[in-house]
Amino acid sequence: MTDPIRPMPGIMDIALYQGGAAHVAGITDAVKLSSNENPFGPSAAAKEAFKRAAESLHRYPPTDHSSLREAIGEVHGLDHSRVICGVGSDEIIHLLCQAYAGPSDEVVFTEHGFLMYRISALAAGATPVSVRERDRTTDVDSILAACGPSTKLVFIANPNNPTGTMIGKGELVRLADGLPEHAILVLDGAYAEYVEGYDGGAGLATVRPNVFMTRTFSKIYGLGGLRIGWGYGPKPIIDVLNRIRGPFNLSVAQLAAAEAAMRDRAHVGWCRDENARLRAWLGEALAEKGIPSDCSTANFILARFADEAEATACDTFLQREGLIVRRVAGYGLPNCLRITIGDESACRRVAHAIGQFKGQS
Repeated sequence: MTDPIRPMPGIMDIALYQGGAAHVAGITDAVKLSSNENPFGPSAAAKEAFKRAAESLHRYPPTDHSSLREAIGEVHGLDHSRVICGVGSDEIIHLLCQAYAGPSDEVVFTEHGFLMYRISALAAGATPVSVRERDRTTDVDSILAACGPSTKLVFIANPNNPTGTMIGKGELVRLADGLPEHAILVLDGAYAEYVEGYDGGAGLATVRPNVFMTRTFSKIYGLGGLRIGWGYGPKPIIDVLNRIRGPFNLSVAQLAAAEAAMRDRAHVGWCRDENARLRAWLGEALAEKGIPSDCSTANFILARFADEAEATACDTFLQREGLIVRRVAGYGLPNCLRITIGDESACRRVAHAIGQFKGQS
């Protein structure tokens, strides 16, 4: 007998999202390098703001997020009326799909792109369209070739997760120019702060009616545990998203910590510099051991092994050493391991352990 209670089409096609592992059986002090978290944590100012927010937990938070949006606008030189805040950038991505894609529509993204693009497309009843990359880098020509009358949203992460690669402004402009006029280009800038001088696509989202940018506080700001993100783009799109956004989607504590984190530019700059230094060191150390990786512009590297069997064996070895990295077969990269850039001690431990695995201790 057929169950009369059924979800909307597309829902059961969604595989449950698997976050990065956090524990290894039998090891109490494992180093987690599987979720691209900032090893230095949030700034002292953000932590202090979070503590002070405890005095206001009995109050509902503001529904317009005005203070946080104004801080974002001041720091980035943006019109705060064109900023929307959400529960991580994930919620902004979900709202975009909910508002602009549905049955008979298509949502385009690259083959190694963030898994939430596919999940949010299916949740909206739309058809996800995965496009080939070129050498693990976004290929604008392939994206444009995949777009057509049914395309409503095009998502690209720049820098991309899990590859760490990115494309330049010229290619972004060419992509925006070439899209159908009814399609929105969404530039996911979750890792934008790790690239010195890069605006994450804010400039394009300021002047183009079909470009939208998403950002997060989960990476360089060290607030992954609070889940805060934001989006910026054309005023008409912001107006649409606010109509379906939950009015109290961010708490008093989230808003306070995020605003303090946004204004503490010294902490952001220090984290960027340390990440760049240690990322370069780890990439070179692994290359010397025969493990290549593309030039990463984010807070992780994608280590490439000979095949899936070697990547799996290395991951198992690292776990025994108390080091947790991320397998990325679900991203179409079964022969790779994504390794978050930790502090100096963690990076040295990873390099030493992989050297032992390769017989080069």
